Amino acid sequence: MPWRGETDPYKIWVSEIILQQTRVNQGWDYYLRFVKRFPDVKSLAEAPLKDILHVWQGLGYYSRARNMHTAAQQIMQDHQGIFPRKYLKIRKLKGIGNYTAAAIASIAFKLPYPAVDGNVLRVITRIFGIYDDISQQKTVQNISQLCQELMDNKNPGNFNQALMEFGAIQCTPKNPKCEICPFANNCIAFQKEHQSVLPIKSSKTKIKERVFHYFIFLKDNKTIIEQRTENDIWKNLYQFPLIETEIQCDISVETQCIASLQLGKFQPVFLKEIKHKLTHQHLNILFYVVNDYFPETKGYRIAISVEDLKNYPFPVVLSRIFSIFAPTF
Repeated sequence: MPWRGETDPYKIWVSEIILQQTRVNQGWDYYLRFVKRFPDVKSLAEAPLKDILHVWQGLGYYSRARNMHTAAQQIMQDHQGIFPRKYLKIRKLKGIGNYTAAAIASIAFKLPYPAVDGNVLRVITRIFGIYDDISQQKTVQNISQLCQELMDNKNPGNFNQALMEFGAIQCTPKNPKCEICPFANNCIAFQKEHQSVLPIKSSKTKIKERVFHYFIFLKDNKTIIEQRTENDIWKNLYQFPLIETEIQCDISVETQCIASLQLGKFQPVFLKEIKHKLTHQHLNILFYVVNDYFPETKGYRIAISVEDLKNYPFPVVLSRIFSIFAPTF
């Protein structure tokens, strides 16, 4: 991994934020592109958010990129551009929680703080036979205290990385490699055959169903886009004019959409339907094309050339539609 052995707190920070909700094999290339485009705190702080989101495009959970931008500006303003060396000051940066602060502090500055992520929770609950619910903060605190007692204070970064990696490649959620595990003789989960039981997590994700209708306006090789500004998924990314409904599109809903956009005689042509699953939401996305007409453009809604679409950060599920109406993509 390109960040293995890294001692620059900025690059450790970037890698940890990327890996929060991303598998290593997916995050690898994003990490390389990100640190090439924004090699230090200063370049990240001074970059337009639009450029940061464009580099992040496709990685998902875009609040991570927005928070990093804010945190970089905090470092420039409050720490004279130097990444803070103390755990509590790192913890105060936007978007950095206990785990990320501990990872940065231990790896970059050799401070003895345990970095407890999902991998660590799984390893510790299995080996020590902890049947408490890991969705409860008290359980996480108890496991953090246990890790603090186990930690090699001379090499806390190595300890944290080893424990996290052990959970990622050895003590995996499904089919852990117990037959070659050095802890097999001491692992309570292995002795009781409770590998599939531990860790215990009671909370379940509630899924929200949503229906998006996107209208692609095309006129004189130009189209209309708008920026998502609400505190919702894909905040600050761009999209085509959107109308959201609570039910699947039928004639009455389509008529409602046409009326909302004041299309008049310009009838939208149905283009494609895509189902897109996010962690907490399932989206049913319908695309329509409207030729030779533009709605009113002001504020967050702008007209651009079709070729210029690639220069704006779009959710990947929307950018995949470009090639259908713009063969140059």
